[in-house]
Amino acid sequence: MPTAGYSPNYELDFESSVLEIDRQIDALEAKPDADRFEREISSLRGTRDELLRKIYGDLTPWQTVRVARHPLRPHSDDYIRLMCRDYCELHGDRHFGDDPAITCGFGRIGSRKVMIVGHRKGHETAEKIKCHFGCAHPEGYRKALLKMKLAEKYRLPIVTLIDTPGAYPGVGSEQRGQAEAIARNLLEMSRLRTPVVCVVIGEGGSGGALGIGVGDRVAMLRHSWYSVISPEGCAAILWKEANEVTNNTAAEALNLTAADNLKHGLVDAIIEEPDGGAHRDPDAAASTLQAWILDQLADLSRIQPDTLVRQRFEKFRAIGPVVSMEMPDPAEA
Repeated sequence: MPTAGYSPNYELDFESSVLEIDRQIDALEAKPDADRFEREISSLRGTRDELLRKIYGDLTPWQTVRVARHPLRPHSDDYIRLMCRDYCELHGDRHFGDDPAITCGFGRIGSRKVMIVGHRKGHETAEKIKCHFGCAHPEGYRKALLKMKLAEKYRLPIVTLIDTPGAYPGVGSEQRGQAEAIARNLLEMSRLRTPVVCVVIGEGGSGGALGIGVGDRVAMLRHSWYSVISPEGCAAILWKEANEVTNNTAAEALNLTAADNLKHGLVDAIIEEPDGGAHRDPDAAASTLQAWILDQLADLSRIQPDTLVRQRFEKFRAIGPVVSMEMPDPAEA
């Protein structure tokens, strides 16, 4: 993960003009007499930063999905490393095994002791394969619930970092009760007697995201997405083909951006990212995320457990209200 500067091996087409300026800056800085070009470098940086703000201030939904999947975008492990002290990972679900696609453990965010639960995607190919590309098996969700119940026992708040294209869809997962494991998490998380803060940091795909996504506060990073299905999955179902055109159309229809989810009441807040996305400055992204989490935990710590559970239930119960309408009488038509 880059912690200073930015040298991508992966290019987004809508960033091509920005990347060209980056290459010009790198070329000037590499010169032996780079000091002579300080003014030109400063001017290029200003142009690049302004261009980044313009591009990232007007991303399409499909472009947002692509940013959320950027190979250099920070994952749960990266935020844990950047935000937390004394992180101690816990393993196993006491039922089947340990799922590497979910990481759980005790740690400190600022001065607060918390239980952290997050999807693990991996960066290198071998790590991605080991973690099933962030798609958790039922034992992953059972592990997460077991650790969350442990946090409740010790009256510690829970922080979940959501970043998954969806739960693992394999035969083994279904045989071991994937749907039941996610449903159980929804039920049990809704009545945990301790503060729960959830953040979508990248991809928030379907039940795989919901399995650790029931909280008192739910937020999204600005360039993340959260939806019942991925644009490709939606396109494949509706038009029998996923391509650039159908993916764009599906992404528009799904209302999956942070702004869409906030507008429809599915999340409580949007956490801003550095100009150009979290992948350009993971340290700044982690600092902003940490500050937001600490603010929420400070507010929630003052609420009694009974009230916390009631408010959490009412919050999710209010999502998607059904409006009753009178049907016209056919005889009067």
